[in-house]
Amino acid sequence: MDYAQALSYLASLQGRGMRLDLAAFREALAEVGNPQESYPCVLIGGTNGKGSVAAMTAAVLTAAGYRVGLYTSPHLRDVRERIRISGVEIAPEELAAFTGELASSGGDGLTYFEFLTALAFLFFARRGVDIAVLEVGMGGRLDATNVVNPRTCAVTDVSWEHRAYLGRTLARIAAEKAGIIKEGAVCLTASRKRAVLGVLEEVCRARGARLRRLGAELRVRRRGDGVFSYQGTRWRLHDLKIPLVGDHQIQNAALAVGVAEALEETGTAVGEGAVREGLAAVRWPGRLEVFPCERIQILLDGAHNPAGMAALRRALEGRFRPRRLITVFGCLGDKDYRRMLMKIAPLTDLLILTRPGSDRALPPGSLAAEGRRWCRDVVVKEEPRAALASALAAAGEGDLVCVTGSLYLVGELRGLLAP
Repeated sequence: MDYAQALSYLASLQGRGMRLDLAAFREALAEVGNPQESYPCVLIGGTNGKGSVAAMTAAVLTAAGYRVGLYTSPHLRDVRERIRISGVEIAPEELAAFTGELASSGGDGLTYFEFLTALAFLFFARRGVDIAVLEVGMGGRLDATNVVNPRTCAVTDVSWEHRAYLGRTLARIAAEKAGIIKEGAVCLTASRKRAVLGVLEEVCRARGARLRRLGAELRVRRRGDGVFSYQGTRWRLHDLKIPLVGDHQIQNAALAVGVAEALEETGTAVGEGAVREGLAAVRWPGRLEVFPCERIQILLDGAHNPAGMAALRRALEGRFRPRRLITVFGCLGDKDYRRMLMKIAPLTDLLILTRPGSDRALPPGSLAAEGRRWCRDVVVKEEPRAALASALAAAGEGDLVCVTGSLYLVGELRGLLAP
């Protein structure tokens, strides 16, 4: 199987949807020798921020000298972004080789996400990683990543999402997220919601796990412009710096530092120098990512639920404050687009609705009525490139063009802006 054939094969799996049952996945992993058992893992779940926390944790561990596997989802432009070792994406020929091997060794019946997760496990094992940092895909209890047995995990925060699959109440969604907590492990969380914390505390008690909460056992003090101090169970670190934009990224960074601190307690030496170096070096495209132009700024943010959109709104109000805001918005059909538009559209001077490159995308015309509730000037452009072109044509000196609503949309348009 060559690279083009591998991509074609992976694309053929996307129509299989999702499977909320780990039995078939465990059987497929057993066929290739259970590679996920050959290295320790850290599991990062939650609703928003889990990818950022995973990327920061991997960067810190890499700076400490470890060979670190990082598995995240979804990707922006290239599926190889999901699978990295110490910051380097899996090579095309390696993706092709492992796709062919896995397809012929018990993986042919897997879903798209299951297959890529198994491929990452196998790749990390064959390339001898010291530790793997894994971002949970959806939920936690029945997610494919949850076949590992991590001593340290994190639940960033929990908000309403995927209610058809995870439950109709915040407590039920939290219970699914808490499924990643293992016996005797350390679980860290940034959530401050009473319903979520109650569930996490109950699960930790039942499993003899220790819960560490941001704002309680873990404390952070923001100093502005990406600088903060951290106080944990052992560490007191001052003037830590991250290049990622947004106050929520400081919260994510503090959680990553807490994960590193917990790992050090179990014998994975990290140290203050690695924390500083790793955080300063981390990059996470498509999340409040700024592309300066001659007269304007372009902001890409993959906010795809109301909580993410609220974080984007805080950044727009507190950090950017453009003369005029032009928003290019598109989202998938399972998203709460009404509450998302309610967050962003009132700030927007011109709202351009479009369709992300996914079979699950909402037609932009179906968003128009809701958009006009909150924004006076609404335009529909079916094709994302045309939507961006319209936004750039309308932008003047001091304006900001913001692309948001879907990581699929951000990934497609980022390809026009970044080399």
